[in-house]
Amino acid sequence: MSLNLKQNVRCPQCGQMSEVTVWNSITVKDSEDLKQDLLRGKINMFNCPSCSYRALMPTPMLYHDEEKRLMISFTPCSDPVLKQQLFDNMRKASKESGELEKMEGYNLRFVADYNELLEKILIFDNNMSDKTIEVIKLMILSQDIEKAEQRVCRFGKYENGYVEFMVYDKKENQTYTSTVPKETYDTIDIQLRESGVKPYSFDWEEVNPSYATKLLNGFNN
Repeated sequence: MSLNLKQNVRCPQCGQMSEVTVWNSITVKDSEDLKQDLLRGKINMFNCPSCSYRALMPTPMLYHDEEKRLMISFTPCSDPVLKQQLFDNMRKASKESGELEKMEGYNLRFVADYNELLEKILIFDNNMSDKTIEVIKLMILSQDIEKAEQRVCRFGKYENGYVEFMVYDKKENQTYTSTVPKETYDTIDIQLRESGVKPYSFDWEEVNPSYATKLLNGFNN
């Protein structure tokens, strides 16, 4: 079930008060229109009607796509220490409540970045594995290793037999595209499966560059 509440928010820029609808959960089966609004960046975004100030509301949200067997827990957070605490607390609470027993065959993801949330949704909408995508993203960034740390790579789209990635260079303030043949994705995906990486979760997971690095170093789930 998709759940929301109304909040009165004061604009941090001009001080104007306005009412905002905040979504705590989105269930795709019941709210396909909400999913589309989310992908357009319209969900849980504060837009001041007075000065046009725009910002993400600091509200946790649960995204559930039963058809894709995907559940994403999103909590906006930029502090790495706090993020790890939130993740650990969620895993502990999930185990103690018995919730995991009901999620057999699901991919369970924890994210703290809004763009990462949208990226996960698009990856699974294209019937791909985010674990495989993360490995390919590392491979793309390693093509220019001197600039790898100043760049962020995101899944863009799958079209005409190619997987497109967007590479943003924070230092140069430029965005580049990189394309990979679907055959390359399929080969890497098979190799990961053969190495023991499962196509579903045993627990909540953070699938990100750090996770992909561990996979390339021989770790799997």
